[in-house]
Amino acid sequence: MTVAFWCVLVAGLLPYVSTVSAKAGGSRFDNRNPRDWLAAQSGFRRRANAAQLNGFEAFPLFAAGVVVAHLAGAAQPRIDQIAVGFVIARAAYTLFYFADMALMRSLAWSVGIGCSAALFFIAA
Repeated sequence: MTVAFWCVLVAGLLPYVSTVSAKAGGSRFDNRNPRDWLAAQSGFRRRANAAQLNGFEAFPLFAAGVVVAHLAGAAQPRIDQIAVGFVIARAAYTLFYFADMALMRSLAWSVGIGCSAALFFIAA
């Protein structure tokens, strides 16, 4: 299995770090109405939930980009580099979101989306 394919797995699991962070500690988590409970949170938990949602939103484009680049015969080392860049950017994005560092979070988001787009361009 390629590094890029492992990155797809890591990127797919990364939002769950935010999920656990949003739900752990604080007021008692309501598993009967988790979305309502999360929507009522503030501060760190609200940001962790937002990071979770964005992580799930960013994943499909990245995963598709890895598959398309692979199927198009792009150079595997380049695919791997871009995939690792995406995972690093998304991990940084999550940490910046947790820390309420909006500008840095936006920069990390931009790098991540740029990596996803780059996978399609190297396949062309």
